[in-house]
Amino acid sequence: MFVLAQFSDTHLDGTERKADRTARVMDYLRVLPRPVDAVLVTGDIADQGEPAEYEQARALLTADVPVLACPGNHDRRAPFRSVLLGEAADDAPVNSVHTTGNAVYVLADSTVPGRSEGFLDDGTVAWLRETLAAAADEDGKPVFVCLHHPPVPLHSPVIDEIRLREEDRLARVIAGHPRVAAILCGHAHTPAASTFAGRPVLVAPGVASTLRLPWEPGELFDPALPPMLAFHVVGDDLRVTTHYRVVP
Repeated sequence: MFVLAQFSDTHLDGTERKADRTARVMDYLRVLPRPVDAVLVTGDIADQGEPAEYEQARALLTADVPVLACPGNHDRRAPFRSVLLGEAADDAPVNSVHTTGNAVYVLADSTVPGRSEGFLDDGTVAWLRETLAAAADEDGKPVFVCLHHPPVPLHSPVIDEIRLREEDRLARVIAGHPRVAAILCGHAHTPAASTFAGRPVLVAPGVASTLRLPWEPGELFDPALPPMLAFHVVGDDLRVTTHYRVVP
């Protein structure tokens, strides 16, 4: 058994409020008596995609275990890559794969520069196909496909309008890879669970704010509710059980 921690949508913008909320989450994870396998942040790391925002993120998102991040629609590829990942600045999709002792994490860039909805371009789809095929050699480790935009409707009009488009492209790739244990997403600022291509879709809560659903009263996004995170527990049978936690 192992545990993966996931949160999303920090929207760091240089303000103390968002930095404090992100620091609270990271501090909560650092003092766990049993370390997690990895920490996954599924996009919208920055609010405007400015280099200074990624410098703030780089300072905050540190741990003794791997901290993995993929971009969201508020992120900008070049500064995300150069400041946060320490790579050469480039506007190509930020796709990456990371292998730990327990799992393979395939992080796909679902962003469309200048737009809010998601889409996996031809290059990313080809990369996903090749990467998942290569992951078959990883001694039975479960594979997590991670991206910002959920590939399923969440029944919130504001989110469903900007979810992943042409999601069947992703479904066709995943269909041939039984070791894909789950699809992990962000973007919605609310914890959610569904299914896609026969696999769990697990949506991490947002750190910057929480989405209210259409049948709930109040403002659409509530910045006052406490930040949350997800713990994905993977058993020896590769079954994924998710627990959502409010961070004090």
